[in-house]
Formats: sequence, C-alpha cells, structure tokens
Amino acid sequence: MSHAEDHAEDHGGTRRDFLYYATAGTGAVAAGAAVWPLVNQMNPSADVTALSSIRVDVADVEVGTQLTIKWLGKPVFIRRRTEGEIEAARAVDISTLTDTMGQNRANMALDASDQNRTLDEAGEWLVMIGVCTHLGCVPIGNASGDFGGWFCPCHGSHYDTAGRIRKGPAPENLWVPVAEFIDDTTIKLG
Repeated sequence: MSHAEDHAEDHGGTRRDFLYYATAGTGAVAAGAAVWPLVNQMNPSADVTALSSIRVDVADVEVGTQLTIKWLGKPVFIRRRTEGEIEAARAVDISTLTDTMGQNRANMALDASDQNRTLDEAGEWLVMIGVCTHLGCVPIGNASGDFGGWFCPCHGSHYDTAGRIRKGPAPENLWVPVAEFIDDTTIKLG
C-alpha cells in the first residue's frame, strides 16, 4: 500500500466520523425540537398561573363562622374559630389521632398539633382545603359530626375543630394550604 492510499484511508475515516457526528447532532436537534412542544404543554396554562396565588378579604367573617372560596378548582374553608373551638382543638393529645402529621403545605414536617395547623398564633383562623382525604368529597362544616368540626356524609369521616381526622375512613387530616395574612383583613393563598 502506498503512502497516498494510506493517507486516503485516514481521510475517509475522518470524513465518515464527521458525517456520523453531523447526522447524530442533527437528529438530536430535531428530536429536541419535536419534544419541546410536548414538554411545554405540560406547564400550567395562563389562567391557572394567574390564580395560583389569590387574596381573600376576611373583614366580614364573624367569630364562629366560615367562608368557603374556590381556589385552584378546590373549595377552601376559612374558619374564624370561637374560643371553645380553639380550646377543644388544643386539648387533644395528638398521639391519639389517626394522622399525627399536620398536613401543612408550608412545612410538611410539622405534627398535627393545633398550633401547627392555624394561620395565627392565637388559633382563631383556620384555613384548609375543603376536600375529604378519603375519596375527595366536600365535608360539611359548622360543628357537624362527632367532634364539632366537619363531617363527610359520603362515607362517614369526622373531623375535629382543627380539621384533623378523628373517626371514619379518611387517612389524613384536611390539608392546610400555604397561606398568610398580608394585612389585618386579607389572607393570601399560595
């Protein structure tokens, strides 16, 4: 084999390698361009993003009453509890609960003590997702059920005045969303 033939074979191998990498690169770019619309369509729509954080005026919520609003397609209970409801919730030994976790979306490591579920330190304001954790029904409030809180008539789940499951098939306490007071009468959800 002559030196010229040897050089031509090296050049052919280099050209083959170039064509291989160029084709693979083009294929990767084309695949990325095809997949991007599929990935992007999984992002929340503009209307959902706009509603992911809302402000609720609670100035007219009287002690012992509840306001129910819709947020992200779910009912949210905002209850201004009475002194008796607060005392009943704080008197519960959490080791006796079905679910000893707070289900507080702001900090999932918190236990189910009443103080970890309320919006304010005094415990007057309780904000919860109003969906039964058994099969997604909406519990009835205003001192319903055996523990003075909420009752889900579909399958018999009873929640106490802190929204903790006390009796029935529900496996978890009602969830506490991320919420905060941004002034004396406005709660921000999300």
